[in-house]
Amino acid sequence: MESSSIRIRRWIATVVVLVAFAGGALLSQGFRNWADHTVFGSPREPVTIAQNAMPVSLGNFANGFSAVIKPALPAVVNIRTSKLVKPQASQSPLFNDPMFRQFFGDQFGGGKPHAEREQALGSGVIVTSDGTILTNNHVIDGASDIKVQLSDKREFQAKLVGADPKSDVAVLKIQAKDLPTLPVGDSKQLNVGDLIFAIGDPFGIGETATMGIVSATGRGQLGIEDYENFIQTDAAINPGNSGGAMIDIHGNLVGINTAILSHGSGGNEGVGFAIPMSMVKPVMDQILEHGKVIRGYLGVYIQDITPEIAKAFNYNQSGGALVGDVTPNTPGARAGLKKGDAIVKLDGQPVNSANDLRLNISQMAPGTNVKLEVWRDGKAQDFTVTLGELPEKTTAQNNDEQSESGGLQGVEVQELTPDIAQQINVPPGTHGVVVAGVDPSSPAAGSLTTGDVIQEINHKPINNVNDYRQAMAAIGKQQSVLLLVNHGGVTRYSVVEAQ
Repeated sequence: MESSSIRIRRWIATVVVLVAFAGGALLSQGFRNWADHTVFGSPREPVTIAQNAMPVSLGNFANGFSAVIKPALPAVVNIRTSKLVKPQASQSPLFNDPMFRQFFGDQFGGGKPHAEREQALGSGVIVTSDGTILTNNHVIDGASDIKVQLSDKREFQAKLVGADPKSDVAVLKIQAKDLPTLPVGDSKQLNVGDLIFAIGDPFGIGETATMGIVSATGRGQLGIEDYENFIQTDAAINPGNSGGAMIDIHGNLVGINTAILSHGSGGNEGVGFAIPMSMVKPVMDQILEHGKVIRGYLGVYIQDITPEIAKAFNYNQSGGALVGDVTPNTPGARAGLKKGDAIVKLDGQPVNSANDLRLNISQMAPGTNVKLEVWRDGKAQDFTVTLGELPEKTTAQNNDEQSESGGLQGVEVQELTPDIAQQINVPPGTHGVVVAGVDPSSPAAGSLTTGDVIQEINHKPINNVNDYRQAMAAIGKQQSVLLLVNHGGVTRYSVVEAQ
């Protein structure tokens, strides 16, 4: 009996050994396949390994994000500015009466007004160890005195190297050495949802860091600056944060905080904007090299192509920028560009919007040859333009008949005389009819204002009120109308929909 039991145990041991050998062989084969990136049990699913990954150690964030923010704080500074403001003299002529002043003196404000010193707060970012500081132009605009306070409470008198109001960027310099700096990151790599931090000195209470995400990129046409390509964020940005740093999860400077939308409250409502470093750095480099920013210039006024305008022009592509006007004797005019052209590509790259084209042209040097693909009369044409230099001022200052047709119902027009042309700042010889009034309930109320000159209706030139009447007679009451409108010397296209 005992002998039989021993034989059974030996048989079991033999089976175990054989299973172990078989298992080892299978595991060995499995590890060889793993080394060749074949997942055991799912041989058709390749494993992809990122070659340039930048992993963030979660261990560093065990107690928050101090590992990112703490090294960045010393590079963000407080900026205090002041300027002299002359108050307006008293409006009452009584205070200037010699008899009144003989008895009462100047105690009622009748004397010479005294200049007052106005102070403002902002933030800045140190970008070189010898004291180059980035901030917003509106932080230092008009300042006669600029002081910079570091995080260690040292204070320096700052010199304005240069400023660019069109992008709201300014560069300051202080006399110091071995200062902490922020490395410049690549803002073009930011995506919606990326974590970011805003650092500045809101309300002058002291250095403050807030956290949020990238809410949007490429925000433009907000009317905040001439050139806009903002990073939008929900990180808290308040007065005093202007000119401060926006950093990414790696501590790199990706933007300069500049504005908020507050609907009159003046405080943060979760919609803040920063100028991306992809725009700031070229501006800073030009200021440091030339003392100002030199931009490329095409010489055309452009606008976005709305679905209504695309339909009116039989334009069947997406994106693009419509030429509303061409300034005479400019690069665009010499190259042959015309009103109604749709610029769809710049140097082979698609033009997504009018703002996109403006930004790209502005960042090119004068004298650069650019290739434009233009949609004209239903087909693509190529133009080569040699860019000029953007002039200091390129923006124009911005028997009655009443229309009863279609979308122009409620619009009053009159003849455009030389006197009226001078009053509304349109060039002599401009043809068209001037808008004398627009009924607020008219479909055209959002497209026309008093003083606009209607130069074309559905591509037909308008030289006088008679031409206008004939064009109106040809329009059905339910038809939309394509207008070429001159406002202050600049033309644009506008579609008015019939209601």
